[in-house]
Amino acid sequence: MAKLKFEYIWLDGYKPEPNLRSKTKVIDFDDYNGQADVLPLWSFDGSSTQQAEGHSSDCVLKPVNVYPDPLRKNAYLVMCEVLNPDLTPHVSNSRAKIEDDDKDFWFGFEQEYVLMDPETNLPIGFPEKGFPAPQGPYYCAVGTGKVDGRELVEEHLDACLEAGIHLTGINAEVMLGQWEYQCFGKGAKSTGDDLQVSRYLLFRIAESYGLHVELHPKPVKGDWNGSGMHCNFSNGAMRDEGGEALFKAICEAFRPAHKEHIAVYGSDNDQRLTGLHETQSIDKFSYGVSDRGASIRIPVNTAADWKGYLEDRRPASNADPYQVAGRIVKTVKSASVPV
Repeated sequence: MAKLKFEYIWLDGYKPEPNLRSKTKVIDFDDYNGQADVLPLWSFDGSSTQQAEGHSSDCVLKPVNVYPDPLRKNAYLVMCEVLNPDLTPHVSNSRAKIEDDDKDFWFGFEQEYVLMDPETNLPIGFPEKGFPAPQGPYYCAVGTGKVDGRELVEEHLDACLEAGIHLTGINAEVMLGQWEYQCFGKGAKSTGDDLQVSRYLLFRIAESYGLHVELHPKPVKGDWNGSGMHCNFSNGAMRDEGGEALFKAICEAFRPAHKEHIAVYGSDNDQRLTGLHETQSIDKFSYGVSDRGASIRIPVNTAADWKGYLEDRRPASNADPYQVAGRIVKTVKSASVPV
């Protein structure tokens, strides 16, 4: 009999974006192989997370996905859905609201974030007064003065890979102190789980460095890039059958649903989607080949033979990946493809 540590992770009820919460449960197991369905339900005080009133405070955690915990011994990370006491999905449970979890859909989230010094409330690498040199030398850079925080970023990459989360890359971003990692998965729920747990690991690791992870889409006002969570997506038809007509029909299906997408693509996104800094204006929709100023970019490799994926550049860095992926599946399936 072994004592194993299970970190139950969930999203709280704060708005406009929820926070990640977690607590540890120690369970004795003769043999545990990473299954979510053998783990017990667990309750928490929803009145402390804006998910219940004090007179009826219990909410229920339902394990849905389990990962080895790379930061502790004999431990696992457990992504959970929040349920009401009658075991129906809680109103804050966006994962349960995904209408179509078609595993034929593949997603690649590009999670941008900024590492902030909590004492100065500025990105790391920024001087306490004034600003560093203008943007230009920081993107995918190497060298002191051009990047900051690499040790934390590398530790996070290793932790995610050890946890079985499929990160496909990392890079320094356009603003000093800003970084990005790419998270790939299949199906809206599973990919959303991976992204949320990757965020959890990022926050946990940042604790040990005394740094704050900022997911606001415009953390520094002025002539500085904001932070997004671009979503690359495809289904079997896009990958295997293809055709220019198919891709343009899918892009056109996004046009009338633009407001519905923006509504679930993160708060304060109007500060980022200005039409500047590699964005399209929040009140406009466009698409184009290799166009980083469009709402949806058609990668040049996709356009070469019209097979592959599309990139939705509108989601903000603070967006809920469950809502983003779920909405994309719905819109792609609404496309009227010419025969």
